[in-house]
Amino acid sequence: MPVVARYATKKQNDAMAEKHETFPDGIDANHAKTVNGLRAHASPLAFLILGGLVAIAMTGILGGAPSPVAVVRAPAASLEVKLARPLRSGLFFETRIRVVARRDIAKPVIGFDASLWRDLTINSHIPAAADESFKDGQFRFSYAALKTGETLEIKIDGQTNPPLLGRIVGTITLLDDDVRLTEKRVSIPVLP
Repeated sequence: MPVVARYATKKQNDAMAEKHETFPDGIDANHAKTVNGLRAHASPLAFLILGGLVAIAMTGILGGAPSPVAVVRAPAASLEVKLARPLRSGLFFETRIRVVARRDIAKPVIGFDASLWRDLTINSHIPAAADESFKDGQFRFSYAALKTGETLEIKIDGQTNPPLLGRIVGTITLLDDDVRLTEKRVSIPVLP
């Protein structure tokens, strides 16, 4: 078998490829010939597609942007909700709820519509609620009384399960025992 020079010319490479008679299965002399023209270079279309994907990713449409904070002010309290959006399948995410009492609240309760936690795994809920229940289609978490001006801050860590796709819609409610004080309707897109 002849030794191919490291810097052989195109003609030399093609001639050696044609002389070489035994190629592995599925390979023939055409595979060893030098490629000419546009086929010898990367396609500009590949760079355009890759550049487009990078540009779309930089907009935050596909996730990764800072989570928006929604604030609802009511006479009894203000409710701040910070949710990751959009969610992606398998993504770990954080939700923050902040309640600032504008008057005394004897038994603050945060309620999450069951539809908001469909196909989600909740990993942690800090601080832990004094009582947990399910009532009127909501998961409800009760906390210690709040005096005027006091703040309750809740951090919830979760993960989206693979079957979740589309949009989750529901309401996060602030109650004083069973009396609704305020609520925030949320709609979160879930991407694959």
